[in-house]
Amino acid sequence: MKRRQDDANSEEVRRRWARHPRCVGLARAELRRALEAWGLTSVEDAALLVLSELLTNAVVHGRVSPGREIETWFRLEVGALRIRVDDACERWPSVSPRSDEGGRGLPLVAELSTSWGVSNRVGVGKSVWAVLAVPAVKGDHSGTHQCVTAAAR
Repeated sequence: MKRRQDDANSEEVRRRWARHPRCVGLARAELRRALEAWGLTSVEDAALLVLSELLTNAVVHGRVSPGREIETWFRLEVGALRIRVDDACERWPSVSPRSDEGGRGLPLVAELSTSWGVSNRVGVGKSVWAVLAVPAVKGDHSGTHQCVTAAAR
């Protein structure tokens, strides 16, 4: 994955990842850099936990053909941070009863975010997203957002 110098200074950061457990830590580092650049370290713990849960679900449950990538998307909006994870698996996540093996992730996402959900995406698969409330950011551009995408592998 190539990183552009100005990514963290944009109001939107997108990255593509191989469906592998190590992408969770790498994506967390990307989000941490963006939050620092945006002056939002106060929401770092909650944002990183939400991202970890959404991305881990995509890695663990996203049974798709080899070569399909997962995309993370962090977007600063007016008063909110949107975290989105896109994958190529058609099966939507569901909240299941807690057990020793799991079931805690989506209820935790619901607790930490103002809203979350699943949406269709263009092409195959789905988008799972969460919105977290954030304090006002100095220099807020009132809804003007730039898109930064990772170079294709």
